[in-house]
Amino acid sequence: MISGRFIKHSFIYTVAGSLPMASAILLMPFYGHFLSTEVFGLLSVYFAVSLLVQIFVTYSFDASIYVYYHEHKHDEQKLATFISSVFVFILGVSVIVSVLLSLTGYWLFEFIFDKEDVSFYPFGILSIATGVLQAVFKVNNSLLQTSEKATKFLKTNLFSFSLIASLTIAGMFLFPDSLWGPIGGKLIGALISFSWVLYSIIKTYGIQFNWTLIKETFSFNHPSLIYQIQQWFINYYDRIIILMLLSKSTVGYYDLAAKCLLAIDFILAGLNTTFFPKVLTIVKEQEVKSSTIEINRYYHGLTAVAMLLVAASIFVFPYLIDFFFAKSYLPAISLIPLLAILYLIRPLRLYLAMPFAAIKYSKPLPLIYLAVAILKISLLFYLIPMIGIEGAVLASIISSIVEIILLYAFINKKFKIKMNANKLLWSPFMLIAMIVTLRFINFIPEMISYLLLFVFTLILLLFVYRKELAQLYQTTVKKFS
Repeated sequence: MISGRFIKHSFIYTVAGSLPMASAILLMPFYGHFLSTEVFGLLSVYFAVSLLVQIFVTYSFDASIYVYYHEHKHDEQKLATFISSVFVFILGVSVIVSVLLSLTGYWLFEFIFDKEDVSFYPFGILSIATGVLQAVFKVNNSLLQTSEKATKFLKTNLFSFSLIASLTIAGMFLFPDSLWGPIGGKLIGALISFSWVLYSIIKTYGIQFNWTLIKETFSFNHPSLIYQIQQWFINYYDRIIILMLLSKSTVGYYDLAAKCLLAIDFILAGLNTTFFPKVLTIVKEQEVKSSTIEINRYYHGLTAVAMLLVAASIFVFPYLIDFFFAKSYLPAISLIPLLAILYLIRPLRLYLAMPFAAIKYSKPLPLIYLAVAILKISLLFYLIPMIGIEGAVLASIISSIVEIILLYAFINKKFKIKMNANKLLWSPFMLIAMIVTLRFINFIPEMISYLLLFVFTLILLLFVYRKELAQLYQTTVKKFS
């Protein structure tokens, strides 16, 4: 039976752990008010660089500490040595990365970007410093979560979130339409958060280093690190390619459209996190591993929520962008329906990725995501010169579909997939077809077409889920009659 403490801690971890994503959403109106599309486009590129540095410096200890903490927790001295060694190792990696990039960063930026606007000095090196500082904070988050220190986890993340958000806003107020405000504000906030975490780690675990304990983690860390780098290329490298092939202004309104839809990702990820442990329990108890009616219901519900959120976002966000942002950001409105298609594909992707975690079958994942990353980058270079910024969206959609096909192909022999195609596949496909159709119909005003799309979604869901809704209605009526 699930305890109240478990529910409380799950809620805390979900909310506090989602603050970085929430920060990206909540700061958007301030970015739109203080920054032009050109400056915001450059900011998106520097933030992507910062995140890549963070991935290298964490060296995947943000993931492996979950596993190895529990291997050592029965020996307090060994656990303290391990945790202290992890942070000493990360600090060592951060020094190596910082020195290497300080020596080679200028030429790397010149080679990759070939534009004077994306300079290594000063904003490139400041972004690298931010990535290094946030790496330590991220690993500490994983430590607090796996050691079940929910209250401290919440306080730490609220402190860091509030600090970085307030300093970023203050920086943009003092230096409007300049990178100094958001990059400088985030760097100062990250530095204070880093100092607090480092002081806490040294105070609790001391300064120790045991190479043997660290070396034991590499069999886990190295594949995980490769996976995280692949995910960065899949999810963030498009900004850099858009900058190379189009303009910084285009990166700005493209990133705005993508960040608006993070609200959908926030909700879908939260729901998936909530029911995923139950899915794992069901699979663990099976002799023949396969999807079940109960498992499928979770993902049917996730698909229905995704469809509603997509339809609502396509209808609502154009008004918000028009109200909060300058005219230079308005091209983002036309990208939102196309980018929203990715979130109609997302539930099926989560459904087919679920068995890999459930049966601990991770061997083919690096190969799958290497193929997806190469495909997406190739499509970006091919489609953007041909059809413009819509080519970036099309590249993302095609690579997501290929990812789904590959996940199914690799897992089908080890895990029997028995899906309801009407709910998981055809319903979102019909909504995608409607979005594309309305996109090419010019005689209907945009806002009217968005309203029609929302009504169509409601009718489609009412039809597809009519049995479930009827059962829910009968249960509700009997309960309250």
